[in-house]
Amino acid sequence: MNKMSTRTRALTGAAVAVALAAGTFGVVSAASADSQAAPAAITSAATDNVTQSSHLTVEAATRAAQAAMDAAAAEGQRVSVAVVDRNGNTIVTLRGDGAGPQSPESAVKKAYTAVAWNAPTSELVERLEDAPNLKDIPGTLFLGGGAPVASEEAPIAGIGVAGAPSGDLDQKFAQAGAAALGQ
Repeated sequence: MNKMSTRTRALTGAAVAVALAAGTFGVVSAASADSQAAPAAITSAATDNVTQSSHLTVEAATRAAQAAMDAAAAEGQRVSVAVVDRNGNTIVTLRGDGAGPQSPESAVKKAYTAVAWNAPTSELVERLEDAPNLKDIPGTLFLGGGAPVASEEAPIAGIGVAGAPSGDLDQKFAQAGAAALGQ
């Protein structure tokens, strides 16, 4: 009888271990799949605890951002534009040629502020007179240049523009972005 080399024995042992592990994994996976099917009855009963919301598509967000950027370019302004979803997550950001280094972040904050309050940021600036602490809320920027986007009167996105020499111009360009979406 031929003796197996140490290397052959090690490889054979490893192959057996892999086969056993694969078999065990298959059994565990099958059991897991069966246990995942069980909650189906619970899922239908839990629908009372679920809500649905509308979201702006990437295509629509890009169209709005480009419309805002085009409006700024038509007036020779170098700006950045951001579109965020209802939760303040950035969908798209465009930084125009020559826009200042602070403008992309400012545009995101203006967009978030507009969607969070479902109001143009130029209007929100006026609220600071009565409630100056509003400006301390993290992630917000109370300067003109943010426009909300709504669906069935509920805010679903915000468009922010930053970089023009005045908040009035930024606001005008953000409104151009909203107008591209029929707002």
